[in-house]
Amino acid sequence: MKDSILVINCGSSSLKFAILANAGQTTLVEGIADRLGSSESSITFKYQEKKSIVMLDEGSHKNAVTQVKLWLNAHADIEHSLMGIGHRVVHGGEAFTKSVLINQEVINGITDCSKFAPLHNPAHAKGIEVAFELFPGLPQVAVFDTAFHQTLAPEQFLYPIPMSFYREHHFRKYGFHGTSYRYISQRLAQISLGSDQQGVLVAHLGNGASTCAIDHGQSSDTSMGITPLEGLMMGTRSGSLDPSLISFISHAENISADEALDILSKKSGLLGVSEISNDCRTLEEAMASGDQRAKLALDMFAARTAKHLASVATTLKSIDHLVFTGGIGENSSYLRQVICNHLKALNINIDSTLNEKAPRGAEYDITANNSNTTVWIIPTNEELMIALDTISLIQH
Repeated sequence: MKDSILVINCGSSSLKFAILANAGQTTLVEGIADRLGSSESSITFKYQEKKSIVMLDEGSHKNAVTQVKLWLNAHADIEHSLMGIGHRVVHGGEAFTKSVLINQEVINGITDCSKFAPLHNPAHAKGIEVAFELFPGLPQVAVFDTAFHQTLAPEQFLYPIPMSFYREHHFRKYGFHGTSYRYISQRLAQISLGSDQQGVLVAHLGNGASTCAIDHGQSSDTSMGITPLEGLMMGTRSGSLDPSLISFISHAENISADEALDILSKKSGLLGVSEISNDCRTLEEAMASGDQRAKLALDMFAARTAKHLASVATTLKSIDHLVFTGGIGENSSYLRQVICNHLKALNINIDSTLNEKAPRGAEYDITANNSNTTVWIIPTNEELMIALDTISLIQH
């Protein structure tokens, strides 16, 4: 029976994949190809609780998808169950407001958006082309990170710059992590009936981090902008700051504006402040052993997350729910506590004991008795959303 979906997520130097069956509820196999473009690239398969690693002679996206195809050749029952392929695409610009079946016109549209996502969109287009080559006849679907935020009102998505830049070049806020936010909104509606008619704040916190306000199931504001650099401080990204800083850094270091921008994207955030790591777990360990730089980085991250949660909340009539998701949001009790400490003016409070005891990987209510807002931990599941969208569009 053809009921499984291959989900592909092409990054600039990595490729994540999973095969989901049973309407996306069962993961048959998953894995990641790392360090693509280098001589040390490899692909890991996780199947039936066992991991196997294959070194990639030629560390390209095509090579990675080819290895997935070879694995499927050796597992014919799974290969024969495939009904389609779903691709995560970072930037859909204004052209794509929802997931779509892929044809050449869609590939051209994804390529056109490469000016906004030069690291990701070319990799997505490449992954899609390779998948069509290796899996001829299988329908394929593109699911866009930006699509969920296409419901923002003009006063939220426009930048206060000359309107000709928007008219001629489509320079505006797009927002990201939309597939995650859509999953959280739908999942919350299942565990807290009526939340899809309420105001919801979500903090998607990982190496990339953003916030979103969801009003009656639709995105009303989000912290990321035309690129993922706007908004929160992140693992290596600075987040929002005075744009003049690019000019100051450029002159101080005698480098180009693009090189200064590169520092804000790749050498800032938790890594830049701590001078230790962009990994939250490493920083929490360092903080526990008394490292003040690690504590400062984490506390800055928490303060800015709270600030952006409060900022997007201005588009809601009420703040009925706050959800933490993403690797950091789901696993760091320290950061959840400090973020909520900064939100006391909004009467958002968590129960410290519940927060500390929250089981890993579980949906959990950590609300304090005196909180006006219900606070949740809900693990996100972007792969499930991609699989469901793919099934829906193929069967439509």
